[in-house]
Amino acid sequence: MASLTDGMTVLHGRSKSFYERFERKADNQHQTHYCPGCGHGIITKLLAEAIDGLGIQDRTVLVSPVGCSVFGYYYFDVGNIQAAHGRAAAVATGVKRSRPQSIVVSYQGDGDLGAIGTAEIVHAANRGEPITVIFVNNGIYGMTGGQMAPTTPLGKKSTTTPWGREAIEHGYPIRIAELLATLDAPVFIERVALGNNKQIMAASRVIRRAMENQVRGLGFSLVEVLSPCPTIWKLDPLDAQTFIREEMAKVFPLGNFRDLTKQVAPRAEPPAPPALEELPRLLEISGGEAGSEDRTAANPPTTDYRIRVAGFGGQGVLMLGEVLAEAGLDAGCHVSWLPSYGPEMRSGTSNCHVRLSTDPVDSPLVTRPNVLLALNEPSLRKFLPAVEPGGVVIYNAREFPGDCPVEGLRATALPCTEIADGLGSAKAGNIVMLGALMEATGLLEDGPVERALRKLVHSPKWFDVDLAALARGREEMRKVPAPVPEDQLWGV
Repeated sequence: MASLTDGMTVLHGRSKSFYERFERKADNQHQTHYCPGCGHGIITKLLAEAIDGLGIQDRTVLVSPVGCSVFGYYYFDVGNIQAAHGRAAAVATGVKRSRPQSIVVSYQGDGDLGAIGTAEIVHAANRGEPITVIFVNNGIYGMTGGQMAPTTPLGKKSTTTPWGREAIEHGYPIRIAELLATLDAPVFIERVALGNNKQIMAASRVIRRAMENQVRGLGFSLVEVLSPCPTIWKLDPLDAQTFIREEMAKVFPLGNFRDLTKQVAPRAEPPAPPALEELPRLLEISGGEAGSEDRTAANPPTTDYRIRVAGFGGQGVLMLGEVLAEAGLDAGCHVSWLPSYGPEMRSGTSNCHVRLSTDPVDSPLVTRPNVLLALNEPSLRKFLPAVEPGGVVIYNAREFPGDCPVEGLRATALPCTEIADGLGSAKAGNIVMLGALMEATGLLEDGPVERALRKLVHSPKWFDVDLAALARGREEMRKVPAPVPEDQLWGV
């Protein structure tokens, strides 16, 4: 039996860039989740046709955030990344910079791009990130129930403007295309609409051109699409298209707002990433013969040091954490360092979380430390209750306050600042404490720590002071009574 398509030319069909079946639901796998008459269905088809026409399906990465476009990864057979609400342009920037040969598309609605993601889209455009942004403007929050969007026209009712949007109360509609066109970096910005077939055909050409700009290696391109939302507007599909033509287009005039595609040259190819074996040199991490003996000696078979360093600003709290992290990295540990500090440059609160582990670090947060380095009394009182039984506590004083219980802990009071002052600078008290920690736990050998100090301390004078402080901290800790056995500290 002859096929019905024998001798026929198929002009329209499912785009190759779509999946054969949409598996979001068990039934109706030929359908998207979009409402009848919704512009998203048209825009996704136009975008898929542009991908097909340019032959870039295997290079394309679609970034879809929260909103009606949230299920884009069920429809587009391309690389897909789901972004947090409003963050699609930032995610697209990261993808494009890490995979420069990819064609990266950020597909966003007006609530997502124009409200929650305003900062992300403005700065991505201002940097001229070479991505393509499809901005769907239907003048309303569709997925979340019809709240006023930044693009809702004046007088238009929504669930949050039941008497209509008023300029004095709610502000004016934001014209994203015009706003971004004031920036120097964007290459191409145009607003199109889906108000009738003629407008849809024009939108198809513009979307393809915005994609082609990226294929050519040009900069930032954005297409704003005025799109009908019949369900939330409570209009039938034809009336929704009329609303696009007669009302939305008055507020958001169609047209091109930036076209530098003939003036700008393609961007230069980014340099190739370094080989893995080059990373230690580039990161100034010692390797090979130098320090190899430290790597085996510094770490027991299983290590998971969860360290909280805390004190006043100016006591070197963050510096101490950085030295621990750099030295741990040098010694072959998985590390993280997360600072936390107030706005004051001096005398404000300051603390940091440090993780040193033989296994990958699952979180940089240290909520249950097994090491606490407290450079002042307020920090001791704040963090001491969270220290694990058997954990190490070093406190910068001659003795612990009488009402601070330290039973079951390897707790040492050591006047680190006072000791450092005797060496010539009280500022080295943090390094005295580091030496004491090394002596108490065998956490790190001298080699990685000295290399970390050399990397972070650029003054020869202060480097010498720190080396003396490190040695003195070790010496003072040796005077402390013998600690509890290692197995009681780490519970292994």
